Amino acid sequence: MKQNIGYIGSKFSLLDFLNDNISNIGDISEKSFCDIFAGTNAVGMFFKNKVKTIISNDIEYYSYVLSRKYLNNTIIECDDLISELNSLEGVEGNIFNYFSENGNSKRLYFSEENGKKIDAVRLKIEDWKITGKVNETCYYYLLTSLLEAADKVANTTSVYGAYLKKLKRTAQKPILLKNSEVDIVENQTNISYNEDSSELIKRIEGDILYIDPPYNHRQYGSNYHILNWISEYNFSMEPKGVVGLMDYHKSKFSSKVQVKNAFAELIDNSNFEHIFMSYSSEGILQSDDIINILSQHGEVIRYDKVYKTYKSDSNRENKSSTLLEYLFYLRKF
Repeated sequence: MKQNIGYIGSKFSLLDFLNDNISNIGDISEKSFCDIFAGTNAVGMFFKNKVKTIISNDIEYYSYVLSRKYLNNTIIECDDLISELNSLEGVEGNIFNYFSENGNSKRLYFSEENGKKIDAVRLKIEDWKITGKVNETCYYYLLTSLLEAADKVANTTSVYGAYLKKLKRTAQKPILLKNSEVDIVENQTNISYNEDSSELIKRIEGDILYIDPPYNHRQYGSNYHILNWISEYNFSMEPKGVVGLMDYHKSKFSSKVQVKNAFAELIDNSNFEHIFMSYSSEGILQSDDIINILSQHGEVIRYDKVYKTYKSDSNRENKSSTLLEYLFYLRKF
């Protein structure tokens, strides 16, 4: 398993830290595991062959697309389809016009060639779904391949909150879809949701709940909006502003005013025996506040790990290059 889309906040580099501490509760092979802020699904993919069931959720649609591929347990043979998509000629569609070099909106997220190719591929995938050439599972496999390929040639510095003024070297390479491998776990049925975690938590239950919410004011809907544009391909509204934002969900966990109540409600409404929460020492919610909220439901343990910050943050004045990653554990009574 590897991380195929660059993602600030991803737990890919901390998976061993999570595994070491989550395994302290004992054998988890017959337990369900819910990743309620799934992002790229790196955590769910890691625990897929370690637990009985994975429940994945994220309000961002592109995250749901990724989960439908990587948490699936059906073997899909789609190399021929990917070859056909790679052979398509580009067309002047919405990604080209709104987000590409020489497009109508002059936004430089992609080269002209790649913007047109993304449009051609996305339209063809949708056509195959409508005409029945591909089933639902294959549809998400192909969409994931497109997202991963587009991310590799995007003219950004990891996030999509802004684009570079000139095409960088990797953005000049032609986009190429690949069929990345999926670990198949027999007799395992996983569930994917695309909902607000605060509402979903009221309707689900299980053994292990893993919480990895936004920890600062960055809204993931704005930082990764291009992936949602490609995933949804619904341009009923024109992209807004310099970077071409769509209307997006604004998380309460990114609001200093709302985060404490949002977190307390999430824990109050959770019906899971074991609750783990990842957070950063630079988060807008303080460690003491988290412990106070969790300890209303049982004894709390906090595990710490030193990690390096994202490099563009560490260059800021008075910004430490290392921080603490917290992992809080609560056995809810």
